[in-house]
Amino acid sequence: MTGAVSYQAGLAAEDIVARFYEARGRRVAARRWRCSAGEIDLIARDGAEVIFIEVKHSRSHSKAAQSLSTGQMARIAEAASMFLAGEPAGQMTLSRFDVALVDGQGRVELLENAFSA
Repeated sequence: MTGAVSYQAGLAAEDIVARFYEARGRRVAARRWRCSAGEIDLIARDGAEVIFIEVKHSRSHSKAAQSLSTGQMARIAEAASMFLAGEPAGQMTLSRFDVALVDGQGRVELLENAFSA
C-alpha cells in the first residue's frame, strides 16, 4: 500500500472500530488523541472506565496483531498516563488498553485488556 492509501485505510479502520464500540454502548470520547508521548487511536468511555484503543488494520487479524510492538505499547501507555492526569481521579481512574484488529473485509476482532496479557 502507498502511504496515502495506507493512511486512508487506517482512518476507515478507526471509523469501523468507533462504530463497533458505540454499538456496544460505549461512548467514543476522542479520536487520534495526541500529546508529547505519542498518539492514541481511540479513547472510549464505559461509565467511569476509560478505554484506550489501539487499532491495527491488515489483510488478516493475525497480520494486524503482529504489527504491534512493545515499544509502541510503551508509548501508548505513556500517552494514556498523560491523558489520565486530566481526569478527576487522575492515575486512579479505572482504565484498560484494548487492541482492535481489523481485517481486509472490515471485520473486527477485539482483544480487551490486551496490554495486561
